[in-house]
Amino acid sequence: MRLRTVLAIAAASLAAAGCLSAVGPANAVQSNACSSAVSIDRFSDALDKTTYDGTFVGNFSALAVDRDGSLAAVSDRSALFGLDRRTLAPQAVVPLADESGAALDSEGLVIDRDGTRLISSETEPSVRRYSRDGEILDRLPVPDALKVAPAGRAVSNGTFEGLTLLPGGRTLLASMEYALSGDSAGIVRFQTWQRSKDGRFELGRQYAYRTDTGLGVPEVQAAPDGRLLVLERGFTAGVGNTVRLYLADPRRATDTSGVENLTGEDDVRLIRKTLLADIAACPSLGATAKQPQPNPLLDNIEGMAITGYSKGRLKVLLVSDDNQNAVQTTRFYFLRVRI
Repeated sequence: MRLRTVLAIAAASLAAAGCLSAVGPANAVQSNACSSAVSIDRFSDALDKTTYDGTFVGNFSALAVDRDGSLAAVSDRSALFGLDRRTLAPQAVVPLADESGAALDSEGLVIDRDGTRLISSETEPSVRRYSRDGEILDRLPVPDALKVAPAGRAVSNGTFEGLTLLPGGRTLLASMEYALSGDSAGIVRFQTWQRSKDGRFELGRQYAYRTDTGLGVPEVQAAPDGRLLVLERGFTAGVGNTVRLYLADPRRATDTSGVENLTGEDDVRLIRKTLLADIAACPSLGATAKQPQPNPLLDNIEGMAITGYSKGRLKVLLVSDDNQNAVQTTRFYFLRVRI
């Protein structure tokens, strides 16, 4: 057998095991490319259905890089984990609660420049600032229209999912998952806050973003140039998940904070978006799924963090929310993204 054939067989075996790097020669047998802009290095199921310090490790809805380089992961079951950046092993867990001590549906996470944690909950919705040990330090104002009905026009379980701090640290942005009642289906609102001189966040501009049909926005992350990485996600029983990664630019979008109903007004400029990758198009890398999926690599992907940046190339970490469900998996995805 020729050496070239032997090497090709070996490369195919490594690819099936998820061992090939994202960047390889053009004639590699197995490419890790998901698209021309996105490739996947590897995935990890190491934390699936595990516990730490008596707490279930899973239900992850958001990720962030802490100031010491470690990872933070928030669970929608009111827990904030510290993870080893290299191994993903849990190192700490802090319980979260609202002002009355009740559990949160915690969905978004930002670690601010002073090390405090900004965490969104889609229950009301809310954004609260927490200390490292889980003490509530502040609560940000929320426009009435974005509150869950009957207080506002938001649908239950469809409010603040994504949370990110824009470059410079002065603007915080939260993404709604689904449209408000009275807005066109698929048009979701992104709310911002501006940091005041005393360090508190005050209500800022608001933007409109159109999702693909049937999808919502589970996460948004600011790139170093001010554009946004936006995850869109949906689920169809018997088929599985749809997860797409977009690059979006809010900088010329209309401020919709004074627009009561978003129903296709000609004078409203939506956030522009460009598809980076449909995650179903990524190589499966030997992954298995516990329920039908268009690609066995897919699961209920909900959290995202930018973990590195160099010359227009991002290292991006995704995580799925297993909902503490036997047919779902807590899975981390290590991507490289060119913007």
